[in-house]
Amino acid sequence: MAKKIMITYALWAMGGPLGLHHIYLGRDSHALLWILTFGGFGLGWAREFFRIPSYVNEANRAADRAPVRRPQATPPPPVGLIRFAGQICVGIYFGSVALISLSSLSFFYFLVLPLSVATGIHLVSSVGQQTSDLQKTLITCIITSSIFYGSNLSPLPISIAGSVTSVQHITFKPLRPEPLGPRLYRLSLGVLAFSAPLGYCAFHNTTATLYYISDCIAALLDFFWFIPWLKGLLEYFLLLPYRLLCVLTGGGFYEESWRKVLEIILNEYSKKEMEALKILSLSEEASQEEVTSSYRELAKLWHPDHNPKRQAEAQKMFIQIQEAYEILLNRYKTKRRQ
Repeated sequence: MAKKIMITYALWAMGGPLGLHHIYLGRDSHALLWILTFGGFGLGWAREFFRIPSYVNEANRAADRAPVRRPQATPPPPVGLIRFAGQICVGIYFGSVALISLSSLSFFYFLVLPLSVATGIHLVSSVGQQTSDLQKTLITCIITSSIFYGSNLSPLPISIAGSVTSVQHITFKPLRPEPLGPRLYRLSLGVLAFSAPLGYCAFHNTTATLYYISDCIAALLDFFWFIPWLKGLLEYFLLLPYRLLCVLTGGGFYEESWRKVLEIILNEYSKKEMEALKILSLSEEASQEEVTSSYRELAKLWHPDHNPKRQAEAQKMFIQIQEAYEILLNRYKTKRRQ
């Protein structure tokens, strides 16, 4: 079925940054690129207002041809300056996203970073009817990444080197029309592969922030335990968001609900307490007696006097065990006061 210019323009206007018009025209690589870069950072989407007629003509010509592979004697397509610049920019973009979300991995600069940059470069090189050699681009990125190992600016030289290699091996794609279902499936996998590390990074940072806030609230209330009226005043202000909600909604909830939420936050194990439980080999449900028992056993096991052949390691573990015990002991003391 022939593609319509008006439909393409309508999809471009309604969901251009999401690549809807490219999905309609069968330009899946272009659609994925637009989804991951929000329409080529907005600039590419605006530029396409003048490019859509040629995209539609190209899609209709491709639909009229037989689904066969192009002959090997076909000369390679010309290298465009805009495509080359796009490869560098998207390669840097993908590399920066990897630096933000995956830099803690031990093999990051040897594999993850060059793979991320090479994927961005190859995605741009695969726009339209062209493609490139991903394997050679990846090898170049790995070699360049090892040269600039550990540098936060490494995505720039990696992207430049990979883009140069990519344009040297640019070719035409084989013509293989496919149903919409498998195409959308592959697009969803690409979006998931890109967004999953970012989602993990955001969740990890949010969790750490919530731990920090709950630690601060618990420490503040614990500091004023000997002044009951002041502690009650602080709790009143912590419950104030709920009271405002009741005023705005007509008071459809019980105050005890919000108080239970506050209690859960304050009783939640902090990050330090979780580490202390791990050091003492205890679960979150451990009682104070179990904490004391585990402390005594581990302190006896790791006492420096009982480990003359590895005193440095024993001294370090002994100090960690003592600090863990003190952290958990303070927690139980606070709960008894409350």
